[in-house]
Amino acid sequence: MLALAVHTFILPYEILSGGVAGIAVALAKITGFRSDLIISILIWVLFGFGAFFLGRKFTVHTISSSILYPLFLNLLNAQPITVSIDPILASLYGGLVAGFGVGLVFRTGASTGGMDVPPLIIHKFTNIDLSKLVLVVDLLTVTLGVFVYGIEAVLMGFISVYASAFAIKQVLVFGGQEARSVMIITNSVDEVVDMIDKKLERGSTLLSAQGGYTRENRSVILSVINMTQYPELIEELHRIDPHAFVIATEATEVKGNGFSFDYKV
Repeated sequence: MLALAVHTFILPYEILSGGVAGIAVALAKITGFRSDLIISILIWVLFGFGAFFLGRKFTVHTISSSILYPLFLNLLNAQPITVSIDPILASLYGGLVAGFGVGLVFRTGASTGGMDVPPLIIHKFTNIDLSKLVLVVDLLTVTLGVFVYGIEAVLMGFISVYASAFAIKQVLVFGGQEARSVMIITNSVDEVVDMIDKKLERGSTLLSAQGGYTRENRSVILSVINMTQYPELIEELHRIDPHAFVIATEATEVKGNGFSFDYKV
């Protein structure tokens, strides 16, 4: 997927996409070397850094992709695929397809051996969100291209970078149980808990809390429900206590009875 995106969209339209492809586009104009050759060299150099900092597991998982990515790129160059589209569309779809491929590799705990190695190294020592680190590194890479292609090419590259980061994030959370974590403050605690148990067939937890102004001790209901159950929860809650206070947040990863384990009614 990554090789296809680079071959079909990134290199033909000279998109400063970030990653080794974006660096290759910039360096090719400066050095006169072929972009695919620069990509191969960068991949193996960065693979060495990854092997040193990320250890044996990374090395074992990544060596195959470090070989296959340049190999697929060379095979595609031998069988040219021509797509005549607007450069903006090339930047957008190049980023989406490349991000999808990189995201699949990230899910295995590996890397393509390219510019996603620095984010993996930083993530290991800081635990900062991986998709955000990829975005930052790609933005810095694209910015370097301003000295070669000018500001318009950089702005075009930002489209690809954002699309790639978006695709990576979607792939990383794909397959997780989408749900909502709900906190409810109400004077009808028993009725609401009973409604969640019998109507929604979900569990709940009572948290001890204290009013900031009144200093009164009270219970806060915490429950995790499916996205599709949220409208029913609000409707039933409004019927029980129209003045109830609700805080709802999206949860992309939920494990436990009713979500990742077998749920029996």
